[in-house]
Amino acid sequence: QVQLVESGGGLVQAGGSLRLSCAASRRTLGNYVMGWFRQAPGKERESVAAISRGGSNTYYADSVKGRFTISRDNAKNTVYLQMNSLKPEDTAVYYCAADPTPWGTPRPEKYAYWGQGTQVTVFS
Repeated sequence: QVQLVESGGGLVQAGGSLRLSCAASRRTLGNYVMGWFRQAPGKERESVAAISRGGSNTYYADSVKGRFTISRDNAKNTVYLQMNSLKPEDTAVYYCAADPTPWGTPRPEKYAYWGQGTQVTVFS
């Protein structure tokens, strides 16, 4: 079992920035594709970003391209999501997840482990 713990969420004004962190247990981060998902009230969970095991491949949802950056530090067993130019529509609970399958199109069902989520609220 892999335990994931997110941190860094909070309340931020539109146009501001936040950096989310996700720490994995037992130094297992390098064994997985890592992804970030979000779910807003009344809406379905959606994929935000993903990064391959070595960090050379990334995926971003169209809605966050150019604003969000996913990165990882396997030595520190941590994955990050840098969020810039935040908009009210970015408000959601953000989840970190680990995918044991080969790199490919992100799908929620591919992710075997999930964090508890961290709230991001953007106000205008």
